[in-house]
Amino acid sequence: MSCPDLNVDSIADLQAVLARIPYAGLIGAEVREHDGEPLFVLPYRASNIGNVLLPALHGGVIGGFLENAAICHLMWAHEASVLPKVVDFSIDYLRSGRPQDVYASCEIVRQGKRIANVLLTAWQDDRSKPIAAARAHFLLA
Repeated sequence: MSCPDLNVDSIADLQAVLARIPYAGLIGAEVREHDGEPLFVLPYRASNIGNVLLPALHGGVIGGFLENAAICHLMWAHEASVLPKVVDFSIDYLRSGRPQDVYASCEIVRQGKRIANVLLTAWQDDRSKPIAAARAHFLLA
């Protein structure tokens, strides 16, 4: 998807990009600034619960949130107006996501002219206790 009317050169522009991604809107993904970097936030919503007995967030919601965070982070890092295409996405669920806000950060580990590798971490209360970690490969425009 191309967003020619969006020049993603600031973190504030990322919220507009997230608004154009239907699944990000469905789950309520947001982006905030933290130390000059984007910090992605998934505010708690009862509709994101997958196991009502625990209760725990649905794994697909966490995975989709991290995938959208990686896409937006790449767009921000490259000041791009074209969404990168997912080549591969691998996620490790480390603990149950409790019914509260989830935070995510991204790190571009390696980047070439056409491919980028991104490492993602999701946590809730304590950043040192992640609930999920993911690795993603993207085809850049």
